[in-house]
Amino acid sequence: MKSLLQKLPNQFEMKSAWPPAGDQPKAIELLVKGLKKNLKKQTLLGVTGSGKTFTIANVINEVKKPTLVIAHNKTLAAQLAQEFKEFFPNNKVHYFVSYYDYYQPEAYVSATDTYIEKDASINEEIDRLRHASTQSLLTRNDVIIVASVSCIYGLGSPKEYFDTNLFLKIGDSYTKFSLMEKLVQIHFERTNADLKSGSFRAIGNRVDIQPMSETYMASVFFNAGKVSMIQILDPVSMLLLEEVDSTMFFPAKHFITDEKARAKALVAIQKELDTQIKFFEGQKGKEIEAERIRRRVTQDLAMMREFGYCSGIENYSRHLSGKSEGEPPETLMSYFPHDENGNPEYLTVIDESHVTLPQLRAMYAGDRARKKNLVDYGFRLPSALDNRPLQNEEFQEKIGQSIYVSATPGVVELEESEQVVEQIIRPTGLIDPQIAIRPVLPVDNYKGQIEDFIEEVVKEVKTGGRVLTTTLTKRMAEDLASYLRDRKIKAEYMHSDIKTIERIQILTKFRKGDFDCLVGVNLLREGLDLPEVSLIGILDADKEGFLRSETSLVQTIGRAARNVLGRVILYADIMTGSMDRAIKETDRRREIQKAHNEANGITPKTILKSINDITESIESVQRKTARAEAFRDIKLTGQKVVKLLKQKEKEMKQAAKDLDFETAAILRDELKELESIKNDKSDTANDTRKKKADAADKTNIPVPNKIEKKVKVEMVKKGRWNNKK
Repeated sequence: MKSLLQKLPNQFEMKSAWPPAGDQPKAIELLVKGLKKNLKKQTLLGVTGSGKTFTIANVINEVKKPTLVIAHNKTLAAQLAQEFKEFFPNNKVHYFVSYYDYYQPEAYVSATDTYIEKDASINEEIDRLRHASTQSLLTRNDVIIVASVSCIYGLGSPKEYFDTNLFLKIGDSYTKFSLMEKLVQIHFERTNADLKSGSFRAIGNRVDIQPMSETYMASVFFNAGKVSMIQILDPVSMLLLEEVDSTMFFPAKHFITDEKARAKALVAIQKELDTQIKFFEGQKGKEIEAERIRRRVTQDLAMMREFGYCSGIENYSRHLSGKSEGEPPETLMSYFPHDENGNPEYLTVIDESHVTLPQLRAMYAGDRARKKNLVDYGFRLPSALDNRPLQNEEFQEKIGQSIYVSATPGVVELEESEQVVEQIIRPTGLIDPQIAIRPVLPVDNYKGQIEDFIEEVVKEVKTGGRVLTTTLTKRMAEDLASYLRDRKIKAEYMHSDIKTIERIQILTKFRKGDFDCLVGVNLLREGLDLPEVSLIGILDADKEGFLRSETSLVQTIGRAARNVLGRVILYADIMTGSMDRAIKETDRRREIQKAHNEANGITPKTILKSINDITESIESVQRKTARAEAFRDIKLTGQKVVKLLKQKEKEMKQAAKDLDFETAAILRDELKELESIKNDKSDTANDTRKKKADAADKTNIPVPNKIEKKVKVEMVKKGRWNNKK
């Protein structure tokens, strides 16, 4: 038997099929030297397609430090996480983004006397990945966290999070009930149905627990008041994966406080409440505010005394953490290693810094303005203002040594950096795309930008290429995608209203060729690695503004720089300053690359890159299993989904009637997947179904049949089951 608790690995181990080339060796050498000289800030100015991520991976491999990579949106963060996973397969690479699929923050509009209650939809799998990130940081040294800008928001104390973990080993003095009590104390939820992350259930002489950060299930058995056996199982199939002599469970929530500190915090909250009530009562016309804050906080205090938690507990984080007024909150950066003096001992990489840095700087002011209104009108205590993102100065202090990465760094990066490293020459020899300018409005026999673009798309698709186009609004993107489909062009749109995981899936389908044209607004710019794209159409390029600034144009043009046939069409009736500068910068980079190619006899080649989908790691084991089974059954029944739905529903009801709830749960999940497949009306649905049905045959996820499952469960209960059949 072995322990799941791993020793701290001391170094990264990078895997790559090719050595650094082009400007990469020079960039790696200069950046590493800068870090060893203790330079605080550096900038990597790397053109699109020059392999900036590969360069950073080599730098991480050289300096051997835990690394935080910050991206400005979830889609780019997912892509970066997948790339770093490929470079460091034996190390820990995690994806840390906001776990909300939908988020409406608490707010009060005084002009209309409208209170907007907080409303959110939490993605449980992303929450699991956030816990996996923090747990790796506290138990390992070889960790890369790819995060969105949400990493500067309060997260709870890493000390409390680590100190309140539950470490179990065989022989520990626990009964079933004392273990359940301990699990509740660290915010695990009890259930009698299917397990999910952060939950447990009691069956016979064992307790089944699904850790917050994992997809496996731990079954803990008891004998004579002691832990007698710990088994690790697949929670869906109930197959025994291994037996261990110890395991660790971290709390199911990041905001956690021990009983002594919580009791002290409750006193401090009550004291602040009394002060705030007196403040309102001392002002004319503030009686409603006084009563409002009394009711809100009194209810929250009652919940915290009874359950140790309440909705919106993060608003009391200052008291719960024992911090002083105005002191910065604990964030993801607090979980990274620091020396004895509190100085950071990790590397920070800010990807697409020209966009990411402004986002980071703007978050504090917007958050404070919203919360101050809540405080002024009695919805929150003043201490809620300390549940906030970091201010820019605080963020800069916490990140230590950092590297800004961008093809178009802003003034701030260039002024702050002690060294700017250029990476212009691409290892592939690829040259920046050629740019054509065409009118927006119809002229003579020219039918205007939409009709011209459609003609170009048809030509490109015939040669096997893929096309991107950007519009100015979400509505325009949706309408254009619909119009293209009416014209028999396989097209989809993507914008900020599309959920995080769905965006990643859309890009994966696009790369695989499930459709040919992707229409977007502002998500098809920085960092997206789409080597299949050979044509980009920028509609209304002469509408000067954020979406058509020099930086935006250079970044969008760069999406075609990974394909040897890449070209860009700017649709414009006038030449704006931004267009002129973007075209000149693109031409400058073209000349540098062409000179290098001629001097070294290099023939440009399109980048070849495997197509991976990080959503495979985000999705739960249950859903993967259900989906695989759904596509297997579709193949067996000739893809008659409606008929299959009726059959599966009948089987599910029968299983429930027979009290075989585990089989019923599996069938229920498969029904959900079949409903999703049935509702897919896209042009590529049938082709996709066939591919997935074929792939499902090769899936290794085991789903036992009804009889086998019952026998297995009984054997597990009796401690006689192992995975050797």
